[in-house]
Amino acid sequence: MSTKKNTSSGSTEIRIGIADSSQELQIESDLTAEKVIEAVTTALDSGKSLSLTDTRGRQTIIANNKISFVEVGQSAERKVGFASA
Repeated sequence: MSTKKNTSSGSTEIRIGIADSSQELQIESDLTAEKVIEAVTTALDSGKSLSLTDTRGRQTIIANNKISFVEVGQSAERKVGFASA
């Protein structure tokens, strides 16, 4: 069995806290961290909703007044198998 290696530079992991809720959204996107931060800042400054697309093409829309925090970071490559570090 072979596994497909991700040849891109990696994906960005986004965690968004929702106001008045203990739930958090976790999204993995092909956008760079800079592009995600730019989209969040634009949404907050303009008063419009934040729209992000994940790696599978699903779109998530969050009302800007419901965003309590946004955490952006690079996704770590997940290892499969029993190999030691």
